[in-house]
Amino acid sequence: MRVGVEVGGTFTDLVAIGPNGVSVTKVPSVPKSPDLGAINAIIESGIPFAAIDDLAHGSTVATNAVLERKGYPTAFVTTKGFRDILILERHGRHNIYDLEYQKPAPIVARAASFEVAERILADGSILTPLDLDRAAHDLVPALAAGGFQAVAICLLNSYVNAEHERALRDLLAAKLPQLHVTISSEITREFREFERASTTTLSAYVQPVIDGYIARFSDRLSREGFKGRFSVMQSNGGRLPASGMRANAINALLSGPAAGVMGAVRQAARSGFTNLITLDIGGTSTDVCVVVDGKPQLTTSFAIDGLPVRVPLLDISTVGAGGGSIIWVDDGGMLRVGPHSAGADPGPACYGRGGTLPTLTDAHVIRQTVRPDAFLGGRMQLDTKAAAAALQPIADRFGLSIEAAADSAVRLANANIVRSIQLISTERGYDPRDYALVAFGGAGPLHAAPIAEELAIKTIVIPPSAGVISAYGLIASDFVMFESLTRRERAGPEAADLVRSVFAEMKERATGRAKALGLSGALRLEFTADMRFVGQAFEVPVTFSDTEIDGLSAQTVRQRFLDAHDRIYFFGKDSDKPIEFVSFRLGIILPLGELPLLTESATGAVAEGRIRIFDNREWHDGVLKSRSAMRRGASVPGPALLEDPTSTLLVPAGWTASRDPADNTILTRKG
Repeated sequence: MRVGVEVGGTFTDLVAIGPNGVSVTKVPSVPKSPDLGAINAIIESGIPFAAIDDLAHGSTVATNAVLERKGYPTAFVTTKGFRDILILERHGRHNIYDLEYQKPAPIVARAASFEVAERILADGSILTPLDLDRAAHDLVPALAAGGFQAVAICLLNSYVNAEHERALRDLLAAKLPQLHVTISSEITREFREFERASTTTLSAYVQPVIDGYIARFSDRLSREGFKGRFSVMQSNGGRLPASGMRANAINALLSGPAAGVMGAVRQAARSGFTNLITLDIGGTSTDVCVVVDGKPQLTTSFAIDGLPVRVPLLDISTVGAGGGSIIWVDDGGMLRVGPHSAGADPGPACYGRGGTLPTLTDAHVIRQTVRPDAFLGGRMQLDTKAAAAALQPIADRFGLSIEAAADSAVRLANANIVRSIQLISTERGYDPRDYALVAFGGAGPLHAAPIAEELAIKTIVIPPSAGVISAYGLIASDFVMFESLTRRERAGPEAADLVRSVFAEMKERATGRAKALGLSGALRLEFTADMRFVGQAFEVPVTFSDTEIDGLSAQTVRQRFLDAHDRIYFFGKDSDKPIEFVSFRLGIILPLGELPLLTESATGAVAEGRIRIFDNREWHDGVLKSRSAMRRGASVPGPALLEDPTSTLLVPAGWTASRDPADNTILTRKG
């Protein structure tokens, strides 16, 4: 019995796959206690805790701790002379035309930043040895008096030589055992001091949060009789045993969105689609990602609340356009959607839980693209009058009918999502027209077709039980770990030898870490070098398979970089300029083995009949069907609404939907 539980901003989703097939459960999230929402989902599913062999979990706990600044009191320790690195940040500004722009506030204030006398040079040699006696006399009392619960240690050039960081960690562990100590050399062994310090500090800030969360969850599971394997989803698209996540919390930042991408990749591959743009629209946000040849793209250039995070994670772009996103009018009189959300409590006005602000879900109710008596398979009744009352002031403000106002909000949200997709496709050198759009989440199938039209995408894939694909992705994901290392070297005649040497070094360290976490078996390795032309400020990732490294030549290394550079920047393919290595990254993967099969759920009321919906400024007559009632191979032309207990699929005029042998619903566009 495999169970995945994903805690979202509005709903907590559960997918269980076992001897009796697939079961799906959705319960309201508990924002103040996310682990309670996860436990509630398991209880609601009716599955005995003792019957679960593999439990995978994903949540937004780490993300919320950063965004809401609800982490634990954290101190920052660095090399003497670098105390202000978190405050200085980078010289650039994100909004160059904003006269009131302010840099993102660091997690740790200057008063909580401390220095130690030591110095390691860029080549790893020690210029000034670490004085542990002085640190014990000065630093330890200061940390004890500050009431800190976590400490981030990021010493200059420790990515080359971590000797001083480890010694300082051991000292604090002996003198202040109650502190959670995080060192940069175990989080990200890459250069660029500010980014490394920011990543380490963020990891330390959320470490006690994640540690406590997983501990509470594990204890409750144990009390309920659970004896199976418990793992947690990471931002890089792979799982990690819960014990490993408790030591590296920074990898939990995009846990939920990453699970959705992996679930979509697995399910779409069953229909032969491997080049994808994933579209995950949930209750609070929309997450999009590009997948090339079945592999989601990774990035190390990510920021949360403006603060950089330098660890490998899926290249996901997020925009505040979910079912609970609030529709409002700004000071200039312009209509806006999001980023603020009504969340799970009180939720959209139509939920009838006290919410009065109009949201996208309310707009869909007014457009009749969401049927009030069919929400969550008929288990939750929506209030049309409350939705209308919330949207009426918007309609009055612009002199529109309430249906036109609702439609305008939906179209605006679609435009925001299109721009988000362009950020991770067109601006990365990928043409959306060459990809299939995979839409999931509670609202993804509602918005997929108009978004695809804007991007000239002609094929849309809707997985079965689309509203809970993130939960499915949790149990359909491999176990993954990453190692990173900075080593700046010219990529000359010895380039291939350097790649082989670094690969061997990182492989030995990574396999040792995997073994310590109980990950053993037929491990797969993925090796990436970050390279650039000498003099450039930023790098291009170049991937090498572990099977080709032994026979690699210097010319192949160079050409691989030139091709990657040309794809992104449209120049450099025939350049003779010198190039260099900057950093290396090794992914170690324990494949899942047998993939759990996701099928269309037939629970809930079976819909059949005619509908009338308001879409794209006008009313349309169409067909109403349950997705589970669609025969494989049969097609349904739009306009149509296809419902399942977790989501509603809108098929506009000009599109045709059909159910394929993998239970995916495929939308194709005429012309």
